[in-house]
Amino acid sequence: QVQLVESGGGLVQAGGSLRLSCAILGSTFSTNRIRTFEWHRQAPGKQREVVAGISSGGTTTYADSVKGRFTISRDNAKNTMFLQMNSLKPEDTAVYYCKTTTYGQVEKWGQGTQVTVSS
Repeated sequence: QVQLVESGGGLVQAGGSLRLSCAILGSTFSTNRIRTFEWHRQAPGKQREVVAGISSGGTTTYADSVKGRFTISRDNAKNTMFLQMNSLKPEDTAVYYCKTTTYGQVEKWGQGTQVTVSS
């Protein structure tokens, strides 16, 4: 079983930066079965949306709203995924969740971390 633990959220002024981390806990067998790693976010009153993703092969994808500002990455040795967020805007305010999906389509979510961007 995989467990995801997020950290790094907080309050930042517009134009600032934050780096979110997601520790991927589990056996080597379990973590090797992960096909995709993603960050999602949910703002108040809005549906949860995917922000960025990275495949097991390293291919990255981004929502149009964050392209050029956010970077998703992984540290395989530390079983951790990251979301570097630069040039933050008030509309980036949301609870951010990390998510993994295995080759067998099993999904796991982290508990979420709040990001608040003040204007």
